[in-house]
Amino acid sequence: MEVNLLYVIPLVSALLALYLYLTRNNRFFENHPIPCLPVEPLFGSSRRLMLKRTSFQDFIRASYDRFPYARIYGMFEMLSPMFVLRDAELVKRVLVKDFDHFVNHRPMFPGNDDPKSTMLLPKTLFVLTDQRWRNMRTTLSPTFTGSKMRQMFELIVECSERMVQHYRTEANGRQEYELRDVFIRFTNDAIASCAFGVQIDSFRDEQNVFFRYGKEITNFSRPHVFLKMMGYQVFPKLMARLQIDFFDRKHSQFFVELFRQTVAAREQHGIVRPDMVHLLMEARKGALRQQTEPGRAAEEHESFATAYESETLRSDTESNLDETLNETAMVAQCIIFFVAGFDAVANAMTFVAYELAIAPDIQQTLYDEILATQEALGGSSLTYDALQRMRYLDMVVSETLRKWPPNPASDRVCTKEYTIAGEDGQPEVTIPKGASVSIPIAGLHYDPRYYPEPERFDPERFNEENKHKIPQGAYLPFGLGPRNCIASRFALMEVKAIVYHLLLNFQFVPTSRTPIPMRLAKGFVTLKPEKGMHMKLVPRK
Repeated sequence: MEVNLLYVIPLVSALLALYLYLTRNNRFFENHPIPCLPVEPLFGSSRRLMLKRTSFQDFIRASYDRFPYARIYGMFEMLSPMFVLRDAELVKRVLVKDFDHFVNHRPMFPGNDDPKSTMLLPKTLFVLTDQRWRNMRTTLSPTFTGSKMRQMFELIVECSERMVQHYRTEANGRQEYELRDVFIRFTNDAIASCAFGVQIDSFRDEQNVFFRYGKEITNFSRPHVFLKMMGYQVFPKLMARLQIDFFDRKHSQFFVELFRQTVAAREQHGIVRPDMVHLLMEARKGALRQQTEPGRAAEEHESFATAYESETLRSDTESNLDETLNETAMVAQCIIFFVAGFDAVANAMTFVAYELAIAPDIQQTLYDEILATQEALGGSSLTYDALQRMRYLDMVVSETLRKWPPNPASDRVCTKEYTIAGEDGQPEVTIPKGASVSIPIAGLHYDPRYYPEPERFDPERFNEENKHKIPQGAYLPFGLGPRNCIASRFALMEVKAIVYHLLLNFQFVPTSRTPIPMRLAKGFVTLKPEKGMHMKLVPRK
């Protein structure tokens, strides 16, 4: 008995200590006058999501709908309490007006301030914090202006035309495809070309290294990746101390070496190519810093979904640019650009095709606009300006991003105590310093207060008469405020270009395997159909 006690007592003590650690914040919202989702040890409020019983988007929407009369409610993501905003005006205040209280994303991943560290994730724009983020954002912003997109557009058109030609040659064979795989191959080629200056053809070379690594990096359900994410949540300081990067070593080494060789070749031979590598090289020299374009007036026909650069950051300068954009930092921006473009943009294309396939009248209206644009070009290739002038295409893409936002939720961490005044019968709420704030994008996008009949796909919400009625804080496909998505123009350019070229040559037709109604993949994974997006590409005569 005594021997058994020697083992039992430490085991019970350890389990009790672990339980206390996992539940230490569970009573957090009892001191705040807002409702809160139920909380469980370790799972927080998201057990159904973590056990893959619901999709990320459906989880956000169900949570949002649970408290229809609240402006703010509470929830737990594992151990972390979060204030969730379900009011468009509050979202706008937090992300724009009072941005100085919410500068950073919450620290989900380990940070590392050592400039000599080879870890890539901590140096990406998404993870950087405070002044280091401001420096990098200000440095990179001119890279994604409309004028720079025009320079890259030819590369996108090349990839689009090569893809169309490939499926044209297959027209007499199979017609049904898994469209998400089709679009991932396109975005892989486009990002490899635009980010790293490498021309590949994923339709002929189906298992090229870019495609294989892209699929591996964006597969968050891999066991060791899931364990890393759990570690970042539960033991963030330990993960940072151990320098455990989110990216696998083989992926990091591949992109570092590729970037190093590309830069060396260009400097040695004076090669200039309108891609991300060239723009980063120019940014490091300071050659781009004074070329930032103004806001909405910069483009006559800017897309409605474009995330604009904030005026508050334009005066920011960096005294030590070399440290801001050293080689590791430059590679980090390229790899995060590649990861985001590889998966998220392909998903957006997939859902555009889906909505057009199940609404043939909308598809026909868009095809008519595409034909008119082609005739106006007089046989020439599509241009960036012609694409920007296609208003119905923009309406279709904008509505798709409303129904299927790339990120169902976003977040910020409160850097200074912030009080939301009580109004309209709602209580005053104080968000303490260090607390996390969640922006439930999918919930806002389906809120009938802002979008009547939100389940219906209706591009007319974004026509010239209606789009101005949408509150700024209720449409967030690329975020809002100074910390919005820096590459929204590039993403929109990609989506529109491939839709133009595909619809010009093919008709999207659903099959018996097309998921109607849509069922999304379950668990904490990117937005995608649960069993793929099977559809016919019927050649036009």
